[in-house]
This record gives sequence, structure tokens and C-alpha cells, in this order.
Amino acid sequence: MSTDVFLQFESEVRSYCRSFPVVFSRAKGAEMWTEDGERYIDFFAGAGALNYGHNPDAIKNKLVEYLQSDEIVHGLDLFTGAKRTFLTALHEKILAPRGLDYRTQFCGPTGTNAVEAAIKIARKVTGRTGIFSFQGGFHGMTLGALAATGNEYNRGGAGVALGNVHFMPYPHGFMGSFDSIEYMDTILSDSSSGYEKPAAMLLETVQAEGGVIEAPVEWLQRLRALCDKHDILMIVDDIQVGCGRAGYFFSFERANIVPDIVTLSKSISGYGLPMAIVLIKPELDKWMPGEHNGTFRGHQLAFVGGAAAIDMWETENIQQQVKEKSEYISEFLTKEIAPLDSKIEVRGIGMIWGVDVSKLDDKGVADKILKRCFDAGLIIESAGRKGQVVKLLPSLTIPVALLKEGCEIVKRAFTAELG
Repeated sequence: MSTDVFLQFESEVRSYCRSFPVVFSRAKGAEMWTEDGERYIDFFAGAGALNYGHNPDAIKNKLVEYLQSDEIVHGLDLFTGAKRTFLTALHEKILAPRGLDYRTQFCGPTGTNAVEAAIKIARKVTGRTGIFSFQGGFHGMTLGALAATGNEYNRGGAGVALGNVHFMPYPHGFMGSFDSIEYMDTILSDSSSGYEKPAAMLLETVQAEGGVIEAPVEWLQRLRALCDKHDILMIVDDIQVGCGRAGYFFSFERANIVPDIVTLSKSISGYGLPMAIVLIKPELDKWMPGEHNGTFRGHQLAFVGGAAAIDMWETENIQQQVKEKSEYISEFLTKEIAPLDSKIEVRGIGMIWGVDVSKLDDKGVADKILKRCFDAGLIIESAGRKGQVVKLLPSLTIPVALLKEGCEIVKRAFTAELG
């Protein structure tokens, strides 16, 4: 299982393989195997791109059937049967039952491109250039999305100034007692505040890479009202915590709000295939033909997988699965992990949970715990400021037995590291 060729020929930019330095060859459901046959439980799920697990049969069969039929695979933005099937499934099974009226824009196949498109259309429609983003947020690595990302390390790779974005306090930690909604209302209402009215508010309702931080329902509702009051568009970045991850298909459903624009990627294709979309209220769809395009905005296999995934969401009652497994993870972390040290903080919603060890004296404890987990056969990553939150992100469809086995590995790693 040599890794020499990667070390010799692949760019130094590689990251996840540094934490998991083995050669993977096969995966199914919530398990992965190396070339040497070593087995790992997956609590990483492709950074949230595999909500339905590895190679789910219901989606794989549709993909194989489509490939064997010699139907269109690359289609730019041509009309195709695969695109029609996906759009119909999305609107009839997801949007309409929730009373949501959106146009669907197919952009470049990565989440960051969806954010770029959302920011561009917000600026085009409003005629304003500024964006309000939130401290701790992550929105992507291309320049526009990176400008709205708070992480210093990521921003440092830009090589140019990142502007036209003002960062507002997110309701957590020290800032949790600060009324950021009142603060924004004050500066937007004050003609001498020095702030110009932005085109949009860009936010995650649950900051994933930021450390698994859930915005309170009341705060989200007040933010929606604030946007309405000041004629500012609300963009919800649902790239990592959408598609069922937060317990609802859209993470904002729990607050009973309707964003003006929504970005989706990662698990929207259902199979880990590259795909990103922007949902736009019809009155905001002011694009000129080809004004935001890309060679792979018509990924036909992703359309096929996405439609099949929506069918799975319904037929396998995945929302109820998430509810039951979320309750198990919450109880496990609260009873088995949190008592190990009073400085540990457990946070989460749906099937995304974080164990914050940032207050422990040993600043490298999270990395040591992750290493112990990997050595014991569990793929898991960290998040948050300086990577001090151990993040549990298993597939939504993980069998309960595997979920429990993985959680026990987490417990042993924490216990061994913290004594």
C-alpha cells in the first residue's frame, strides 16, 4: 500500500490524506477499506458530500442504468431528460410541499461557485456591492466566497486583498450575550455609522467548519425580519448542513423562515458526484443568458443521482432516521464524553455534532484524539477555530450498530487521551 507516488507527484496542497495516510480502494455504506483490506468506519462522509453513504444501491442502480443507455453525460445547460427528472423531483417532492417557490440555477459543480453566483445575483439585483457575513463562517475558497469566510488560515491563501464584506457577530460564546441583531439594526439605521447598506446577509444556520455552532431559532427569525426591514437579501449557505444533515431537508426549516437565496452542493447529487445549485426567488432571477456559466453546470449523472436521492429521502423515511440517530448521539456524547472533563462542550443538531476541547490546557488534544480514532479504525475530522472541535459527521443512513461502534471508538480515544 505504497503512498510514494502521491508524495512524489501530487501538490503539497493535499490535506485530508495527511490525516488518513492510507490508500483506500473500496467503500460501502458507512465503511471504507484500504488496499490492504483494513476496515474503517466513516464518521466523515466526504465532508458532508455522502449523506446517503458510499455507493447506495438505490442510486448506483440508476446511474449504471443511465450509463449503459448511452444517454447524454455532458450537456452544458442543454435541455435533457435527466435534468427534467431532477428538476421535477426537486420541485414536486421538496420545494412545493414546503411552500417554497424558487428557480433553480445550475452553476459550476462546487459549493464555492454556488456562493459566488449567489453573491453576484444579490449585487446585480440590489445594485449594492457590500455583503454582511458572520464571524466563524465558512463559504468557500474562491475569492468572492473566501472574502466572506472568517478563517484566517484560509484567507491567507488568497494573495490579494479580500474586500466588500463586513463580518458581524454570530450568536455564540462571548458574543452569545451580545444582541447582534440590534447592533446591525442600529448601524443600518444610522446614516453616520460608516456602514453602507449591503446587498445581502450571507450565513450558515449551523456553522459547520466553524465548530458546529447552531444559531438559535429566535435569532434567525429576527435576522429575517431585519433583512425585510432594510430591504437586504438573505442568502443561506446550506452546502454542508442541508440535504437532511440538520434534521430537515433545509436547515432553515426549523426556524420557519424563507431565505431569498439558498446555496446547495455536497450531498445534493446523492452519490458524491460534483454538483451545486442556487435556489433563487423568481423575482430575483435577473440573470442575462450565460451571465454566470461553467462547462460542467450540466452534470447529467449528478442529476440522475440527485433525483434518486430525493426518492430515497421519501421512501426510506430518512428524516425520521436522522431524528432517532441524533437522539442517540446527543445522549452518548452528553453522558459518556462530556463528564470526562468539565471544560468539554458538546454541541450539535441532526447528524452533525461537535465536541469542543478548546478550553483544555493541552491545545493539541483534538489532533491526538483524532489520531487515536484513526488508529482504531475510525475516520473523523476536526473543525472550529484552530481545529479544536472533534466533529462527528456520519452518513444519515449509517446502521445503528455501526454508529454505536464508532461512538465507542470515540469514547476510548477521549478516555485514553484525557485519562
